[in-house]
Amino acid sequence: MSLEVNDAQRPLLDLVATHSHAVLTTIKRDGRPQLSNVLYTWDPDTNTARISVTADRAKTRNAARDPRVSLHVSAPDFWSYAVVEGDAELSAVASDPHDAATDELVEVFRNAAGREHDDWEDFRRAMVSERRQVLRVRATHLYGMAQLP
Repeated sequence: MSLEVNDAQRPLLDLVATHSHAVLTTIKRDGRPQLSNVLYTWDPDTNTARISVTADRAKTRNAARDPRVSLHVSAPDFWSYAVVEGDAELSAVASDPHDAATDELVEVFRNAAGREHDDWEDFRRAMVSERRQVLRVRATHLYGMAQLP
């Protein structure tokens, strides 16, 4: 299912597209929510958030077991927020400094940080040693509240 955005939801989508800090919610084995602060990058063409995660962390294991996730993005005014719901998709774990998974992690860093890394070779090696991968959330539902200026 793809996200269909109406005029009332446009400010919510703008909020998601112009921020990079969020809270990712996954579902624990016992059904309770597990929340993690994350940096993300947003692709407006596909309505997809991408997050760099470590393979052995709870959020990653939870998303692999039950892909239903939510991403809560809050505005600086605190009252405005948007929630993106979707199914998580995990890339392969980075296993070589120059594999496709590591290349995508480089792209996520560039977009989320808004800058180049000081040492890309060191970054690439770290992605492999930390067993990082990309968690993608293609939005299927969007809700929240956007305060008008």
